[in-house]
Amino acid sequence: QVQLVESGGGLVQAGGSLRLSCAASGRTFSRYTMGWFRQAPGKEREFVAAVSWSGGSKYYADSVKGRFTISRDNAKNTVFLQMNSLKPEDTAVYYCAADPGNLATMASGDGMDYWGKGTLVTVSS
Repeated sequence: QVQLVESGGGLVQAGGSLRLSCAASGRTFSRYTMGWFRQAPGKEREFVAAVSWSGGSKYYADSVKGRFTISRDNAKNTVFLQMNSLKPEDTAVYYCAADPGNLATMASGDGMDYWGKGTLVTVSS
C-alpha cells in the first residue's frame, strides 16, 4: 500500500516558478514509476511528466517540455515537479501517481495503482 500526499501548490504570476512535492508512504516507493497529472476546470485529466523507478528515465508532455522537470529522491520517498516559466494555461489541480508499469503505462494514465488527492496551482496573467 502506498499513500501519496502532494504539496507546494499556490498562486503565482505568469513567468514564475513553483516546485511541487509528492511524499509517499510505504517501503516500496523505489519500485514504482512516478508521474504527475493535472486537471484544469472543465477539462479532462492530462499527463504531465513521469520518472522511472531509478530516476534515470523521464518523459514529458509536449506542453511542458523544456519548462517542467520531474525528479525523485528514493531515500526520502519523494517525487518533485519543478515548474518554470509558468503560463495561465498551466492552472490546474496537480496529482501525483504511482504505478509499477513503465513510462508509457504511466503516460496513458490508465489503471494507476495509486493517486494523491492533488494540489492546486493557479497562474495569473
